[in-house]
Amino acid sequence: MAKTILGRKLGMTQIWSDDDKLIPCTVIEAGPCVVALVRTEKRDGYRAIQLGYGEIKESKVNKPQAGHFKKAGVAPKRYLAEVRLDDGEEFKVGQTVTVDGFEPGNHVHVTGTSKGKGFAGVMKRHNFKGGPGGHGSHFHRAPGSIGMCASPSRVLKGVGMPGHMGSETVTVRNLEVVRIDAEQNLLIVKGAVPGGKDGFLTIRLA
Repeated sequence: MAKTILGRKLGMTQIWSDDDKLIPCTVIEAGPCVVALVRTEKRDGYRAIQLGYGEIKESKVNKPQAGHFKKAGVAPKRYLAEVRLDDGEEFKVGQTVTVDGFEPGNHVHVTGTSKGKGFAGVMKRHNFKGGPGGHGSHFHRAPGSIGMCASPSRVLKGVGMPGHMGSETVTVRNLEVVRIDAEQNLLIVKGAVPGGKDGFLTIRLA
């Protein structure tokens, strides 16, 4: 079975473990995914499969995508992602990848897009301490000095500045799989994953 699957975040909950501990969990709808393309070492120089996930109307797919799905003989999918294959793994176009490839106790890496926070200052974005809080001080939430005068007469790269915060690709590593519901395609992992409700996720075995 594939060691990677695509899904979406349904939300968070909490469940009781066998030793009566309350575990915060994220519920993920993982798959079913369809194999839309198989890349081979001979033709492409590397081995990989292209997974498709999520229903979408045919009218909302552009012509190149429609031709791609028609050639593969699969229904159009909302998301496509390419996954490298390990030695010994073999897949065919049209094959379905489900959550059955995971088991409780497995550890997974979950990749998603973090929540966007808009334009943020340095205290929120980079955890700067800020200035004194008293009314006499005119320095509260500003970044302060950022560069040098004579040498090197420029602002060094990587200085924490105000700017757009969030909406970045984030991977949370080594989350434990607590439960699996194969009938409803649900994967329940311990802890939080990036993004908001209905956010697109990539889940791969650690």
